[in-house]
Amino acid sequence: MKKPLTMWKPELLAPAKNLERLKVAIAYGADAVYLGGQKYGLRTRADNFTDYDLEQGVAFAHQHDAKVYVTLNAFLHDADFEGLKAYCQFLEFIGVDGVIVSDLGVIRVIQNCSNLNIHLSTQASCLNSSAGYLWKEMGVKRLIVGRELSITEAGLIREQVGIDVEMFTHGAMCMAYSGHCTISNFTAGRDSNRGGCIQSCRLPYQLQSNAKEQGTENSAPNDLVTFMSSRDLWGIYQIADFFQHQICSLKIEGRMKSSFYVALTCKVYRQLIDAYAAGTWNTDMLNWAAAELQSVPHRDYFSGSLETPADSDSVFGQLSGINTGTQQYLGIVMDATSQEIVVRLVEPLTIKDEIEVVPFQGEPIRWKVEQLFSVTGELLKSMRSDSIVRIPKFNAGIELQNVAKLNVVRAAPVVKLVAHAI
Repeated sequence: MKKPLTMWKPELLAPAKNLERLKVAIAYGADAVYLGGQKYGLRTRADNFTDYDLEQGVAFAHQHDAKVYVTLNAFLHDADFEGLKAYCQFLEFIGVDGVIVSDLGVIRVIQNCSNLNIHLSTQASCLNSSAGYLWKEMGVKRLIVGRELSITEAGLIREQVGIDVEMFTHGAMCMAYSGHCTISNFTAGRDSNRGGCIQSCRLPYQLQSNAKEQGTENSAPNDLVTFMSSRDLWGIYQIADFFQHQICSLKIEGRMKSSFYVALTCKVYRQLIDAYAAGTWNTDMLNWAAAELQSVPHRDYFSGSLETPADSDSVFGQLSGINTGTQQYLGIVMDATSQEIVVRLVEPLTIKDEIEVVPFQGEPIRWKVEQLFSVTGELLKSMRSDSIVRIPKFNAGIELQNVAKLNVVRAAPVVKLVAHAI
């Protein structure tokens, strides 16, 4: 293995759907998060951040030496500019570290009313050094290059232009060119490039050939298939390349994903980045990383265009839909002592279920649930989803030190359901 020449490390950038996801991402190792406010972004179906949430999120991030980038990357019509100037001034006032922008007009407004750092959205499809020079001259501080680029090509832009380059490293991919898709416009009346994408490409469709051309009037339609859906990206096998080409930020996609997804992906990439920088990266660690990423819901993984251009093998063609993962997300720890954990459930929990707590650092902690209590102390046999439950430590051999020191402010660790009781 070729070791990095310096202790330089790329930034690990994670998605934040809401304030909880922001805290989870940072607690599990993200150096920065990206998120959207109530307007001007491309994820209108996410919870998104109110102004109050933004203030709280930026304060939390800065207290933990992390950064916050806000998406202003929708393509706007004239009527959409109302309030943009005041919003940018608010973002600057609360200390946002950068804004992600794709629209030239939005860039001009931001520069005229604030000193916010501007990161060019992947929606702008920056794919070459000539474009990189132009964006740099316009005051852009970072290029989030198009997903069609390889790491080598992105590194060449960084070297020639002398500007920071960010790349998507993990998560859902888009079958359209740098996300320029209009399927949702026609199928749902929602503009994909102004925050309305409903991910029509992910849906299964039924293909039916022309019966007359096939020579029979009774031709049956084919099975449902996701013929427009891409597989999911992962870049765990390219960590060395990101270092070699000095890609400044490795970006995890997924502002619509769960805290479970955010926690596991951040923990995996944090450990891989740190291990490579320290010279301790090895094959066993890669195997561990692959297994952990398989545990969360995903479509089949592939390396996208990180090494070679994506081709027909990148299409996700399974009939059964998304892989639900090897382990089910159960809930999130709200509080912990040396004797019990308090969990907010997203799935039901029953006596004799085996659970696994994933701490921010260190190995997962697994045990069989022997007792359940409500928050008022009532002994239970099971607990429904969307409830808060107390789970006492029954096995004296279980050590909860890593969990006991946590509190809700620091975005408690994720819990995984390992084996449901029969």
